[in-house]
Amino acid sequence: MSKQDNASMHIKGCFVFISALVLLRIKKFVMAKQLKLNSTLREAQLGQRFDQALAEVFPDFSRTRIKEWILLGMVTVDGNIVNKPRIKMMGGELIEVLAQIEDEVRWEAQDIPLNIVFEDEDILVINKPRGLVVHPGAGCPDGTILNALLYLYPSIAEVPRAGIVHRLDKDTTGLMVVAKNIPSQTRLVRALQKRKKFTREYEAVAIGTMTGGGTIEKSIGRHSTKRTHMAVQQLGKPAVTHYRVVEHFRSHTRLRLRLETGRTHQIRVHMAYLNHPLVGDQLYGGRPRPPRNAEDELIQILRAFDRQALHAAMLSIEHPTTKEMMQWHAPIPEDMVNLMDELRRDAKLHEEY
Repeated sequence: MSKQDNASMHIKGCFVFISALVLLRIKKFVMAKQLKLNSTLREAQLGQRFDQALAEVFPDFSRTRIKEWILLGMVTVDGNIVNKPRIKMMGGELIEVLAQIEDEVRWEAQDIPLNIVFEDEDILVINKPRGLVVHPGAGCPDGTILNALLYLYPSIAEVPRAGIVHRLDKDTTGLMVVAKNIPSQTRLVRALQKRKKFTREYEAVAIGTMTGGGTIEKSIGRHSTKRTHMAVQQLGKPAVTHYRVVEHFRSHTRLRLRLETGRTHQIRVHMAYLNHPLVGDQLYGGRPRPPRNAEDELIQILRAFDRQALHAAMLSIEHPTTKEMMQWHAPIPEDMVNLMDELRRDAKLHEEY
């Protein structure tokens, strides 16, 4: 091949690459929603940081998003671009924002049925089954609740993470809330972060006999050697779990737990830390431990229980728009009902008189 042919091929390749970049940028622009905001700071905001002041006058958007707009030069103060979030305000400034909100174009919309227990213009509440992942990630690029949401509500692509406010593990069942627009998501996330008017309670079956309830305040972080595990760590993020005993079995305990924080695998890690891992939780030591002299039926149920015995049974929130306090309950799934029935039968059979 001649040098001229090589040069021609190189130029052609560069042209194709540049064309692809242009198309990508055009697609990104087309899929972005233009946003214009303006407001005047109050005199009482004298001395506030720029990003803090904007978070107050534009409460529908998170401080993180506002800070990003500032850094990208999308915000003007009295007509001048200001890209330093930390500068102090004098009060009375005219603020204008010209920004873009990009759709969630990375993920594919998929027709996946969801069990929706409540829905209005701002939120929906889902009763999640076992085996359904909430958000795409490593090893699970699709087939998730996020993919289903993009199919059911195309406009939700404008909302970060398709409106997902909090998550449940793949094999944890129960209730979770999704925001259908940015203002609702921002308000719900703030309520969750402030631990205010956002309550989640779980049903669980733990291994071992627990004498009473309590509170676990132990920080949680990534395990030092097992990268798929979380662990109690002094330098981790603060985590608080409240629990109470609902029912005693011979060598298992039914619990009701309430999350004050929402760390990855929080309940599972905290219960394992107490040496009472959840039944079926292979990741954190929940291997089958039948009580002494148990009948074959109970032994088989324990051996066959192949997920953590954890269910998000109650969700209570303040509605992000109406401010009404709302509460939902999800019945305990059949596999956990069968497990508890058999544990209850075993306890009665070996009851001491």
